[in-house]
Amino acid sequence: MNLKNYYYYFRSVLSPKLCQDIIDYGKQHQSQMAVTGGVDRGDGNHKADGSLKKSVINNIQKKRKSDIVWMNDRWIYKEIHPYIHEANAKAGWNFDWDFSESCQFTKYGVGQYYGWHCDSWEVPYKRDKLEDGTYPQDHGKIRKLSVTISLNDPDEYDGGNLEFDFRNQVDWERNKKKAIKSCEEIRPRGSIIVFPSFVWHRVAPVTRGTRYSLVVWNLGYPFK
Repeated sequence: MNLKNYYYYFRSVLSPKLCQDIIDYGKQHQSQMAVTGGVDRGDGNHKADGSLKKSVINNIQKKRKSDIVWMNDRWIYKEIHPYIHEANAKAGWNFDWDFSESCQFTKYGVGQYYGWHCDSWEVPYKRDKLEDGTYPQDHGKIRKLSVTISLNDPDEYDGGNLEFDFRNQVDWERNKKKAIKSCEEIRPRGSIIVFPSFVWHRVAPVTRGTRYSLVVWNLGYPFK
């Protein structure tokens, strides 16, 4: 898919109070180790007590190391959704989407990171029917638009930049440095960035302090 814009951002559009409310709300809940897609469903990944095997944890942390809390609160979506719709239109994507997964509140401490990855995959979610005979809202859908929100002041941490890999846009062998884009635009608190979920990206290691962010994935039926 050829894109004119690989991301669209809004600088400091969420108020410091709202950002702090989200951080405080996240801190009220028990965090868990972040995992990568499919680990919880993988055969042989768990011990008898249901916890992940040490070897699985070690493999995860080669790719990703952070602490997360899941949020599924209407007041958060109410604040974010207008920006997703605006970005989808103004960036020229016009992707059909109609459902947001739970928000992921993420804490990156010193030495924590998320390596290169994309958020989407070609196979849609497959869910069992509910008791009323209907399917969950994500059944048959894929991630189409990813959103990252910077929640705390950039003076509170070093490193931790969101970076994109645009190797499909440049001659990779000749211009490796140009292929990697560090998004300094969204470091200010309350900034939002929206991008197609199939775009490769990472969070660089935090070298000082703590970076707090909120991530939301927005789903629709597969591209035709």
